[in-house]
Amino acid sequence: MRTLLVVNPKATATTPGVREVLAHALASETKLDVVETQARGHAVELARQAVVDGLDVVVALGGDGTVNEVVNGLLAEGPRGDLPALGVVPGGNANVFARALGLPSSPVEATGVLLDGLAGERRREVGLGQADGRWFTFCAGMGLDAAVVRKVEQRRADGVRATPGLFVRQGLQHFFLGADRSEPELVLERPGMAPQPLGLALVCNSDPWTYLGTRPVRPCPQASFDTGLDLFGLTGLGAVTTLRYLRQILSREPRLRGRAVVQAHDVDELVLTARHPVPLQVDGDDLGDRTRVVLRAVPRALSVVV
Repeated sequence: MRTLLVVNPKATATTPGVREVLAHALASETKLDVVETQARGHAVELARQAVVDGLDVVVALGGDGTVNEVVNGLLAEGPRGDLPALGVVPGGNANVFARALGLPSSPVEATGVLLDGLAGERRREVGLGQADGRWFTFCAGMGLDAAVVRKVEQRRADGVRATPGLFVRQGLQHFFLGADRSEPELVLERPGMAPQPLGLALVCNSDPWTYLGTRPVRPCPQASFDTGLDLFGLTGLGAVTTLRYLRQILSREPRLRGRAVVQAHDVDELVLTARHPVPLQVDGDDLGDRTRVVLRAVPRALSVVV
C-alpha cells in the first residue's frame, strides 16, 4: 500500500508529536511519503499528483481547509473507482468533516481510529457537494454567513486565532452593523418550484454545519453523506426572528419551524442568485463574490477510511 501524508504545519504546531506518531505508524505498514503544505492550494496539487501516481491512500492532517483542498485534488477529474481513499486526522479548530464522520476530535485518538481502519480496510463511500465545480465536504453558504467567514479570515491574516468566540463576535458585528437586512438579497431556484427570496441560505450535505466549541450548529439536522443536499434559509433577517432561529439550530434536537424558514431535503440541485455580488464560502473557505452559484449533490463521490 502506498500512502501520502499531507501535513498542515499549523496543525502540528497545536498538536505536537502527532505527526511523528502518525508517520511512524503509517511507515511501518505502508510505503509512505510525508509532505508539509507550503501555501494555500498546495494540498490540492499534492492530492492531484497522488491520483496520477496511483497511490492507495491520502491522509490529511489538518483542519477543514486542508481536507477540502485534498478532496478537490483527489476529485479534480471527477469521481471514479480507482481514486486513492481519503484519511483524516483532525488538526484544525472545528474539524466539522471529521466529526461528521464520527471520528474523535482528539488527533491522537483519531490517529488510532485511522490506523485501525487501514488495517481492517474499512471504507465509507460519502456523497459530497459542488458549488460551481468546487467540491465541499459539509457546507456552502452565500451572503451573510460567507461575509462572516471572510471577516474571520481577515482577522486570522492579522494573527488572530480562529476561536468560536471570534466567529460569534464577527457574526454579531456584521449582522447588526454591516449587513443590509432591509430586503432579501438572495433568490432560491429549485426545479418545479417558484423562485423564493431569501435573506440567508446555508446548503449542507452533512449534519452539523459547524461547531461553537463542543456545541454543534445544526441548521440541516436531516443532512447526511448518504443523501443529496439540504438547505436552510430565512426569508427575512429581522433581529428577533433571526435570534429565535439561531436558538433553534443550537439546540440538541433542532425542530426548525416558523413562517420565515425555508427548508429543502435530499435535493440534487439548487441555484442561488443575488441582486448584487455577495460572498460565497465552502467549508469555511472564502471563494470571493458571486451573483449566481449552482450547487449540486454528487452521491458516493469519494471513499473515506473510517
